[in-house]
Amino acid sequence: MSSFANHQYKQQAWRLDKLFPDFASPEMDEALARVQMQLEQFAAWQSKLNPTLTQEEFQAILAAYEKLYREISVLYGFAALRFSANTQDQAAQNYMARMGQLAAETQNRQLFFELWWKNLDEETAQGFLDAAAEYHYWLDTLRRQKPYTLTEPEERIINLKNVNGRSVLTQLYSSITNRYTFNLTVNGEAKTITRGELTTYYASSDPELRAAAYQELYRVYAHDAPILGQIYQAIIRDWRSENVDLRHFSTPMSVRNLVNDIPDEVVDTLLNVIQANAPLFHRYFRLKANLLGLDKLHRYDLYAPTGKTEQTYPFAEAASLVLTSFNTFHPRLAELARRVFDDEHLDSEVRPGKSGGAFCAPITPDLTPWVLQSYHGQPNDVATLAHELGHAIHFMLAEHHNALTWLSSLPLMETSSTFGEMLVIDHLLTQDPDPEVHRVLLFKQMDDAYATIMRQGYFALFEKAAHEAVQSGATVDVLSDLYLANLREQFGDAVEVSDDFRHEWVAIPHFYNTPFYVYAYAFGQLLVLSLYEQYKQEGESFKAGYLELLAAGGSASPVEILQKAGIDMHAAAFWQGGFDVLARLLEKLERLANTG
Repeated sequence: MSSFANHQYKQQAWRLDKLFPDFASPEMDEALARVQMQLEQFAAWQSKLNPTLTQEEFQAILAAYEKLYREISVLYGFAALRFSANTQDQAAQNYMARMGQLAAETQNRQLFFELWWKNLDEETAQGFLDAAAEYHYWLDTLRRQKPYTLTEPEERIINLKNVNGRSVLTQLYSSITNRYTFNLTVNGEAKTITRGELTTYYASSDPELRAAAYQELYRVYAHDAPILGQIYQAIIRDWRSENVDLRHFSTPMSVRNLVNDIPDEVVDTLLNVIQANAPLFHRYFRLKANLLGLDKLHRYDLYAPTGKTEQTYPFAEAASLVLTSFNTFHPRLAELARRVFDDEHLDSEVRPGKSGGAFCAPITPDLTPWVLQSYHGQPNDVATLAHELGHAIHFMLAEHHNALTWLSSLPLMETSSTFGEMLVIDHLLTQDPDPEVHRVLLFKQMDDAYATIMRQGYFALFEKAAHEAVQSGATVDVLSDLYLANLREQFGDAVEVSDDFRHEWVAIPHFYNTPFYVYAYAFGQLLVLSLYEQYKQEGESFKAGYLELLAAGGSASPVEILQKAGIDMHAAAFWQGGFDVLARLLEKLERLANTG
């Protein structure tokens, strides 16, 4: 029996009172007043900036900058979490807009320091860097942005434009799509459900129900596709106007690569290796079709269960399972994950208006991160719980860094989360000797690998094509045609893809909220496959180095952090190594299928 089983964690909403009691509260007023006072104090540094600043003065500027960053993070974080808990709450919508405006104002009033720093000559800047200690990598990151930085008046205008333009569009997209409900008939009963509830039927054992669930999803999204598509087009145009036309990035994706500190050529290599390995998943889909008694999988069948029973997990059992899996690897992981539960920072309830999907929100290093998930009891929900708690563990292991170097690059941010999922699967495999259970779990691993690597890689390829197409005047229908062609290339002749999937792209929030985010998932999954293989070979000796990798946070470049782990992200062979692990998993599945 798990040592965590005695504590019956309940499915509930999160608590935000560690941030603020409410929008209109004395604590909120005091925080807003502090920001204004600190902004005035920070502005006084402008007249003192010169190459002869003492190291103590330079450290004082950095400390003041970080203090403001923390204050704004708490204010905006509270707004974003309240909005995510209920995207239809008008007070939350309004407050989030106000805090976005305040964040832009703060950024504008700190801009003089960033521009001064970027424009220092190399020798002077190096002298300050040598004494910057924990701020070193953040300062170096700012210097890398110099070729793409505009004048101070232009930067101020862009900051305000983003708050009242792109940010409003993404918030509008969330408000529209999170109010959707879906109609589905299950066992003769007509139901009106949320998107999260609808997705549980993608893995139903009933093929007609699987198809109906997907068809209902895209019926609803297709109805608003002209509007959602226009929102996307506007975001793309704004992204290009700012970043390619004004800042002179070579491509729209290069913007994200610079933020991630991942060279363009590394991302190109990653996507090329993903495309080259599409036949591996084609082989897997043919195996799955054979096991399901189908000539060919339809896209509706992609996540169809391969076992004879459909396992479900009550929330308390899932929590115990995840914590036990983490504890088996290292007690520190379980201890940190438990903090999220104990601090009541996990919102796992299912309710209308709640933001779709799942995420882990870090606010400041001294606060336990907040996790959002709508938990339905499916195996995928257990994996999602492990994934998001893995993110939280990563943030907490790095909480000794300052707020500017605490968070890792997005691709590395998927390391702990994906590793956590694999720990849970491994734990289940060791706990149950039944070959049928093993087969179900291994099929699930391959399903998850597809969803995290191949699917996300092709999402990124679609984004690249969509950004160029919109620049050439593509309509929403043309974008839908591009997406359908992307799917058909991805699946080859192994999976039948019907026309109703042509609208799937308008249902992918990452395209709207964070352009080119998606390749981080594939990066993280392939990285973790290699790391997990290393763990199996090295055992106990692997663990200290792994925790050190996570504890680095964003205090060094991804290249440097991974080099310490013996990884060269520039090498195609490294990325291929992750697919080689999957190839061996597929061979094991084929043997199990033949003996089943």
